[in-house]
Amino acid sequence: MSDSVEEQKIRKNERKIEMTEVEWEIMRIIWDIEPCSAGAVQEELARRRMSSEGISGKAYSTVKTTMDRMAEKGFLQIEKVRNLQLFKSCISEVDAKQREFRKMLKRAFNGALTPMMQFLIEHEGISTDEASQLRELVRKSEEKAK
Repeated sequence: MSDSVEEQKIRKNERKIEMTEVEWEIMRIIWDIEPCSAGAVQEELARRRMSSEGISGKAYSTVKTTMDRMAEKGFLQIEKVRNLQLFKSCISEVDAKQREFRKMLKRAFNGALTPMMQFLIEHEGISTDEASQLRELVRKSEEKAK
């Protein structure tokens, strides 16, 4: 039996949400300074070059082409002001992180949060401070649930 048009649209939108590392790097900048031009993003990438790898040292044309493709994918919206193109995000940082997290959780832990947390604690290790922060988050969550 074939999927409904709505189900096909949802799956297509979920595929569009998957961003590459370079797109994440660009989106982080756009979320910080939007609306912005490709030139402003390229300058900020260059400024961050010392602390990160990736597209940071790329030419303006590479950044602009990537941003145009991101607009085609539905991540960005382009607003033309005279002969200047300003880019704005079409997806919030929270939504992007949620979708990325859910994809990883489903793939690596069958969608279950507890085994993921157990894995992190047992194999990645957490500091005493991080453990304290986690206990506080659990306590707050329990209070909300009451």
